[in-house]
Amino acid sequence: MIQTDHLTFQYKKKDTSFSFPDLTLKQNENLLILGKSGIGKTTLLHLIAGLLKPKHGTIRIDAIAINTLSNRQLDKFRGEKIGLVFQKNHAISSLSVLENLQARLYFSKHKIEPSAIDVLLKQLDLHKIQHHKAHQLSEGQLQRLGIASAIIHEPSLILADEPTSNLDDENCKIVIALLIAQAKKTKVNLIVITHDSRIKPFFQNVITL
Repeated sequence: MIQTDHLTFQYKKKDTSFSFPDLTLKQNENLLILGKSGIGKTTLLHLIAGLLKPKHGTIRIDAIAINTLSNRQLDKFRGEKIGLVFQKNHAISSLSVLENLQARLYFSKHKIEPSAIDVLLKQLDLHKIQHHKAHQLSEGQLQRLGIASAIIHEPSLILADEPTSNLDDENCKIVIALLIAQAKKTKVNLIVITHDSRIKPFFQNVITL
């Protein structure tokens, strides 16, 4: 379960401040957050992920108020419980596709069967290039690797920042369907922020900032 209450945020040395609507998601509920650039979508996602601390308000994930955790506790919680799909590539360029996924599992201290990695690679059309280094991949392939890295450790919450921005229509549908299916399979929450209206039909819960 995800719940936010009275969240506000202000960047240092900037006059711009943000106030966000309260969110409540029960188990296995998904949410799409739409909005134009600069409206605070990524800021809200980073607050929920614990990458930023709110000026006011609380964020609860599975009844844990994450904004009260120490930095060390938060790093551990995020590594084990949250899957992040960033807009920009965060793959380790010197590692292969497969090695990037293995590294993610190692740092999250989560073990899965090797066959599960193969299934995920095939679902995201990365199987044939699993031994290619990350620096050899196209933007679309890197984005799909980022999605694989976010869900490989079966987190409690999946947060995706513009996961389809560099994808064509076919891969857009594949990626969103996979994120939703993974969330349903493991009975977790999925929150996607985007300006890509193509994915709106996939969600029942939609808010616009």
